[in-house]
Amino acid sequence: MIRKLIVAALASTALSAPAVAQAADDAEATDATIVVTAARTILPPNALPLTIDIIDKQALDQQIAISGSVTDAVATLTPSFSPTRQKLSGAGETLRGRSPLYAINGIPQSTPMRDGSRDGFTIDGFFIDRVELIYGSNALQGIGGTGGIVNQVTVGAPAEEGLGGRVLIQGTADDGFTKDGLGGKVAGLVQYKAGRFDATVGAAWENRGAFYDGQGRRIGLNLTQGETQDSRTLSLFARLGYELSSSARIDLIASRYELEGDGDYVAIPGNRLTGVPTSAVRGNPPGVPAANRVETAALSLTDSDLWGGNFVSQIFFNRSRDTFGGEVAPIATFQDPAIAPVGTLFDQSQNRSRKLGAKFSYERALPGFEDLTLTVGFDALLDKTEQALIATGRVWVPPSDFRSLAPFGQANLKLFDGLVRLAGGVRWENVRIQIDDYRTLASTTFRACSATVTTNCGPSTYGGVAVGGGTPRFDDLLVNGGVIIEPWAGIRAYASYAEGFTVPDIGRITRAVNQPGVDIDTYLDISPVVSNNREIGFEVKRGPLDASATYFWSSSDKGQLLIARPDRIFDVQRQRVEIEGLEINLGVALPIDGLRIGIGYAHLNGRYDSDSANPDGIVDTDLDGVNISPDRVNLNASYNKGPLSARVQTQFFLNRTFHADVGKPQPDQRNNFGGYNVTDASIRYQTGLGGLSLSAQNLFDKFYIDYSSDTRLPTDNLAFFAGRGRTFTLGWDYRF
Repeated sequence: MIRKLIVAALASTALSAPAVAQAADDAEATDATIVVTAARTILPPNALPLTIDIIDKQALDQQIAISGSVTDAVATLTPSFSPTRQKLSGAGETLRGRSPLYAINGIPQSTPMRDGSRDGFTIDGFFIDRVELIYGSNALQGIGGTGGIVNQVTVGAPAEEGLGGRVLIQGTADDGFTKDGLGGKVAGLVQYKAGRFDATVGAAWENRGAFYDGQGRRIGLNLTQGETQDSRTLSLFARLGYELSSSARIDLIASRYELEGDGDYVAIPGNRLTGVPTSAVRGNPPGVPAANRVETAALSLTDSDLWGGNFVSQIFFNRSRDTFGGEVAPIATFQDPAIAPVGTLFDQSQNRSRKLGAKFSYERALPGFEDLTLTVGFDALLDKTEQALIATGRVWVPPSDFRSLAPFGQANLKLFDGLVRLAGGVRWENVRIQIDDYRTLASTTFRACSATVTTNCGPSTYGGVAVGGGTPRFDDLLVNGGVIIEPWAGIRAYASYAEGFTVPDIGRITRAVNQPGVDIDTYLDISPVVSNNREIGFEVKRGPLDASATYFWSSSDKGQLLIARPDRIFDVQRQRVEIEGLEINLGVALPIDGLRIGIGYAHLNGRYDSDSANPDGIVDTDLDGVNISPDRVNLNASYNKGPLSARVQTQFFLNRTFHADVGKPQPDQRNNFGGYNVTDASIRYQTGLGGLSLSAQNLFDKFYIDYSSDTRLPTDNLAFFAGRGRTFTLGWDYRF
């Protein structure tokens, strides 16, 4: 009865207006009041030839209450972002068909040399003030931004003297209020300011129960890649600041995030032929549960009036340890008869990455010619990454040292009193990767037995091969440029070209070497991924209207694709990739005070050159669901007036069929996507003693198979996951 009343209350909110979706700042805000720190400039967004979105604190907290994480919030509000897997791993989640760079205050969280895809879970959203989204390939933050940038900006320094803070308490339950599906979160933040000194400290603890699908079935666990369900998280945050002068300050920011699985369940296979998804039962999986631990510290010095310009400097340290689950299997990469008989050896891997970096930039208008703004800067990054097997003490991916030195310069010229702007710049990436001599693991292969194949079939094991280390180097001049035309305030059009840069997943490449005589110095697959992004956009932000349309197309001569092997491990292949797409967003404030509606649409089309042995540069095959997201329509309606705020949103993921040119091997049609839609709702009321909120994810308890599961590994019944069913979150937060 309680469940029906809750659903009815939220559904009545949903029916009060059409539903639609876009993360936008308050209607009162204008571009001129926003500084997008990820863009490395203090110029407003309307002065940049970029597609930019800001998810403000109110919108972010609302989405996190619905879905539980910053990554889910970004994916929900961004039509050209992949639907999330609702797992700890974000493998295959893309922005505009390519991997985005996740950052915290500009500090990269990704580990591109051995991409563990855990970069979406590195800090609790309670400590995030806003999320800055820059779409499309760019090198503004250096390595990794081939799909764009997702920059999480942490809470700022307190503005008022004395003591203040915030407290949050939340409880989460599945539709049936099942005991093992209950979860909870407690978080607190204390801020203090005395004169020039300020301090902020906080902690957030969350316990997540099991997830249930729309048919009341416990959702299966991916014990190897990791889960957010059946887990606990502790996130710590601290910020110390001191104002050196009226324009200069120094800040020390540190955070620690750890998510650990509880290890209470084992997966049971589903059945793709009958549509029964993978589920889970109580049990004790072998080894250590999958976990994620990230520690970040940064010291920054800024001066907004240094010699008439803006100076920004940052030195940072980042360390991550991603633990993956393991298994005993008769045919697996980890099997080695020198250690144990084939079929009896258990092992599990752990990514270890450590970064040390520095960023410096200086921006000012040219003296005597104030319409020209110049920016110069220098970035340095050291990254050491390896992947170890922690049960047997072996090394799967050898330690790899990455070093990047990158000076850059940007210019922005205002013409005709701002009617036209020209922007452009260059960044020189100078990269060195060092890998010592190593030996690959012994590997188990399998040749299927049949009526005609009766000998040399079944599992066979061969020893690893010795690989010569090396220090491959490469450098590239990355350019960007664009033009903006703004005939009236709030109405602008722009066209731009930008190049993004990353290294391929070197860990997947080096660990997969199976031929003797390989020397890293001459192994061409370590060459960089350089993606080119071209786009044309149009925006209207006037009065009640907030609308935009963008067409983009990007290409990379040596792209990076994940290709599944029979043992469910994905290898990297390097082929030409071309992606094009259209993004449309429309938001309107209705005559009813406080009521807004909106719609978002994204169309993506991606193809690659399937001739991996003899590439001809002709893209002939559609990118699959591991590498590109489906087309989507987002709808939302929101009401915000006085103490009451409410939102309802629906996401329509449209069907997709994968094709290849005539004469080329056709993609597995079992991976075609049939589409689904999900509706969420949230309502909040501000009282004198804090705010009360009630949210529902998947309001109508829709049963569906998630996009990632539906479009890859068509014979794997242990990776056939349903999406989360109706889930309620009740919260109370108080500011003092």
